[in-house]
Amino acid sequence: MDDIFVPVTEIGSLDFNQRLVDLNEHFKVEYGADPEFFVKVPGRVNLIGEHIDYCGYPVLPMAIEQSIFLAVGRSGDDLVHLRNLESKYENFKCNVNTFKIDLPTCGGPAWYSYFLCGVKGIFDFVGGDVRRHGFFVSVSGNIPPASGLSSSSALVSAATLATAFIHGLKLPSQKLASIAAVCERYIGTQGGGMDQAIAFLAQPGCAQLIHFDPLKAEPIRLPMHSIFVVANSLAEMNKAATSDFNERVVECRISCHLLAKKLGVEGWRQLSRLRELQNNLGCDLNELESLASQNINKDVYTRHEVLTELEITDQELSKNFLTPNTQAMQLFKLRQRTMHVIQESKRVWKFRTEAESDNSSLERLSELMRQSHTSLRNLYECSHPCLDKLVEISQNLNIGARLTGAGWGGSIVALCDSLDSCNKYIQVLKEKYYKDLPQAKGRNLDNVVFATYPCGGAEVFYHKQTN
Repeated sequence: MDDIFVPVTEIGSLDFNQRLVDLNEHFKVEYGADPEFFVKVPGRVNLIGEHIDYCGYPVLPMAIEQSIFLAVGRSGDDLVHLRNLESKYENFKCNVNTFKIDLPTCGGPAWYSYFLCGVKGIFDFVGGDVRRHGFFVSVSGNIPPASGLSSSSALVSAATLATAFIHGLKLPSQKLASIAAVCERYIGTQGGGMDQAIAFLAQPGCAQLIHFDPLKAEPIRLPMHSIFVVANSLAEMNKAATSDFNERVVECRISCHLLAKKLGVEGWRQLSRLRELQNNLGCDLNELESLASQNINKDVYTRHEVLTELEITDQELSKNFLTPNTQAMQLFKLRQRTMHVIQESKRVWKFRTEAESDNSSLERLSELMRQSHTSLRNLYECSHPCLDKLVEISQNLNIGARLTGAGWGGSIVALCDSLDSCNKYIQVLKEKYYKDLPQAKGRNLDNVVFATYPCGGAEVFYHKQTN
C-alpha cells in the first residue's frame, strides 16, 4: 500500500466555515497573532464491529461531519499554550520539554491531557531527532463529549497531527494513526486503534473496513438508499474515568492466553490478541469459536482460578496481564467476552459482504446491527438502559439499531432506508425518548439526534493572507 499523507490545502478565505472564522478570531484575541495553520480531525460512528479492534479484528466505521478544529502557531518559547473556545474548559500551558501526563484517579482526565497525549506521542516517536519548540493552540470541537463518537480520540489525533506538522515532520497518515492509537495509553485507555485509523484514513462517501497489523483501510461502498442516524442517549460515559473499558480488554487478553495455553500453543504468553491466536492456529472464525466454546467453558473465573489455569503467580498477573486501574479485579467473564468478540467479528464480514452485494438488503444489514447490540448488552455487558430504550423504540419501527462506541452510555447508530423514513424516525425519537428526558431540556435536539453521511479524514489548512 502506497503511503498516503494528510492533505494540506491553502485557502483564500475562512468564510466557507463559520467555525473557522470564530476559531481564527479567538486565536488572534488570545495570542495577538494570526495562526499559521488549521487542523481538522473528524469524529466517527462505528457501523459494526464493537470492542474487537483491540483483539486485532477489522472494524467498519465512517467519519462524520462533527469534528475537532485547531488553530496553531509558533509561540517563540518552550511552552505549549492551550485555549478552548468553550469557556468551561480551563486554559493550560506547560513546558514542551518537561511536561508529564498523570493517570486519572477519579473523574477522568482533564481536557488538556488528551492533547498532551498527542504531543508526547510524536516526541516519543522521533526521540531526540527533532528540536522541540513551543506553540499556541486554540481548540474548537462540536463532537459531543462522552457520546461514543470519538471526541477524545479526535482531540488526541488532532494534537498528534499539529505537533508533527509544526515541527516539520512529514509522516504518512497510517503512521500518524498508529502513533495516535498508542498515545491514549498515556492516560490509561487500552484501545485498539479504530478511532485514530478512521480519523486519518477516512474518505468521503464511504465507510472504511479498518484492518490492523498492518494498518490499512479498505473503502466499503454503502447501499445507495441507506441513511444512518446517530442518536445520543445523553447518558455520558468517559472510558478513561472508570475501569469498565479496561476490564473488558483484560478479560479478552486473559481469555486469549488461556485458550492458547489449553491448545498447547508454543509461546502462548506472547499471544495476547485473539486474532494473533487465530493466525497462529491457521483456523477460520467458525473453528476458533468452536475451540473457544470447548475450552473456555466457565461463565465466571475467579482470580484464583485464572492463576491456576495459567500457572502464574498473583504478582505475574498484576504485572503482565492487568492494567493500573484493573488491579483489584477478582472475577473474570472470559467465555462471554470471547464469544462476543468472535461472533461480532463474523458479523463485520457478513455486513461488508452484504453492503457490497448487488442485491444488498437493508433488512439483513439491520438484523446484523440488532444482533450486535444484543451481544453487546448480554455478553459484553457494556450497554445502558438509555441505549436499550433507544434500540427498543427503533425495533418497534422496524429499524435496525445498535450502540456505537465503548457503551455504558453514549450513542446508538440506526439504519434507515430513505430520507422520509429517516425524518419520521428522528421525530419519533424526539417524542418518545427526548421529550421528557431531563438532560434534553434546553438542548438543540438537532445536535443530539441527526442523520449523517461518510466524511473525509484529517486535513491541514493554510489561510492565504491578503494583506
